[in-house]
Amino acid sequence: MAELINLNKARKARAKAETAATAAANRARFGRTKAEKLADKAEAERKARTLDQARRERDDADPV
Repeated sequence: MAELINLNKARKARAKAETAATAAANRARFGRTKAEKLADKAEAERKARTLDQARRERDDADPV
């Protein structure tokens, strides 16, 4: 015979797990120091700048 489960407890356990996952993501996102935030921002800007420097110029008037 199958094991009986209380659906209300299962629903609450699933909601609690989702809340814990969201809390962990928020801690990682917002629980950083100002120096860490500035370092991440500088790294993102450096990556964008490097990508823009590697981009080729395109001449739309030139038929291919």
